[in-house]
Amino acid sequence: MPHSFGSRARTRHMFKRNFREHGAANISTFLRVFKVGDIVDIVANSSEQKGMPHKFYHGKTGIVFNVAPRAVGVIAYKVVNGRYIEKRVNVRIEHVRHSKCRQEFLDRVKSNAAKKREAKEKGETVVLKRLPAQPREARVISIQNNVPQTLTALPYETTI
Repeated sequence: MPHSFGSRARTRHMFKRNFREHGAANISTFLRVFKVGDIVDIVANSSEQKGMPHKFYHGKTGIVFNVAPRAVGVIAYKVVNGRYIEKRVNVRIEHVRHSKCRQEFLDRVKSNAAKKREAKEKGETVVLKRLPAQPREARVISIQNNVPQTLTALPYETTI
C-alpha cells in the first residue's frame, strides 16, 4: 500500500495532546514575553495549526532571533550529512516555550554571588569551583566480634 510523505506524516503520538489538556491554548500562553537572545524549546501544539513548525523541529531547542506580533523566529541546528546547519524557523507563540536548560546555571550564579558577599563581610576567601565526584574514602573492616557469614541460595520448595 502507498503511504504519504506529508509534513504531518508519522506524527500520531508526537502531536497528540496530553490527558485533560485538549482544546485551545490558555491566555497565559499569549502573555509570555520573548526577547531576542532567549533560549526556547519548540514544542508543537496541535490545537493550533497556523504557524506550526515542521515535525523535525518538535522538541528542539533554539535561540530567538526575531520577535513579531504573533510569532518568533528561532535559530535551530539541523544535522545534514554529518554537519550542523543553522536553520531559521518562524513559529507562532503557541508552539514555543521558554527553555529551562539555563535555570540551574542562573541559580548557581545567584548562590555564588551570595557566598562571595558573605565571605567578603567576614574577610575570608571562598572556593566556588565545582568538583567532580571524588573516589570513596578507604575503610577498614575488622573481623573481631564480626564473624564472616557464608551466603548460599535457599533450596526451592513447592508447598502444594
